[in-house]
Amino acid sequence: MKTFLRYGFTAIALTFILSAFGATSANAQINEILKRMDDHYKALKSLQANVTRVQLNSQLGEEDTSSGTISLLPGKGRNFSMRLDWTKPKPETISVVNGQYVAYNPGINQAWTGNSESKTLSNKGGNALKVMSMSREEIKANYDVQYLGQENVSGGIPTWHLKLTPKVKSDYKFADIWVDGNGMPLQAKITQANNDTDSILLTNLKKNVSLNGSIFKVSLPKGTKIVKG
Repeated sequence: MKTFLRYGFTAIALTFILSAFGATSANAQINEILKRMDDHYKALKSLQANVTRVQLNSQLGEEDTSSGTISLLPGKGRNFSMRLDWTKPKPETISVVNGQYVAYNPGINQAWTGNSESKTLSNKGGNALKVMSMSREEIKANYDVQYLGQENVSGGIPTWHLKLTPKVKSDYKFADIWVDGNGMPLQAKITQANNDTDSILLTNLKKNVSLNGSIFKVSLPKGTKIVKG
């Protein structure tokens, strides 16, 4: 009986030690990924890429896919100028400059304008893009971070997969991001309370190319209906 208890306690102690080691290793991995994301963003002068958005209706099992291009010009801190030009299935241009956005739909000659934190922009893919541009401090302050391992995204590019669960009530359950070895987030997915998902994937990246700041200004045609919000 004494022998059994001795080995039993040893097994329990070993389990705790291994669990603690696993947690420490995971935390170290998370810290390294977040550091690389910060270092990469600080070194990034500009970015152009192809972008694909997939919205899944979990109840109907139906997907809507949009594709286009994105241009990004990092600014001071985490500020940036961004232009997103959707081409399929219908054209739409979204621009964010100094925390304000313009979303123009030429098919109906209507534009939405407002703060980049607005629900309107979130519904147009803003939540996923915001997750991809957050700093290490923002992520740690607002999310519980879980490392889910290494996975390949479209095109076979190896990435680290992180799951971000909001620490306070949010308009979505959790977010997933896939980060390459350089610290560049290549994919993000937002999972809503009803299990609908909104995914953004960046491909064919061109970094530190020459971008003219004027491309981020959207010129609205005369007669465009403007909606605030």
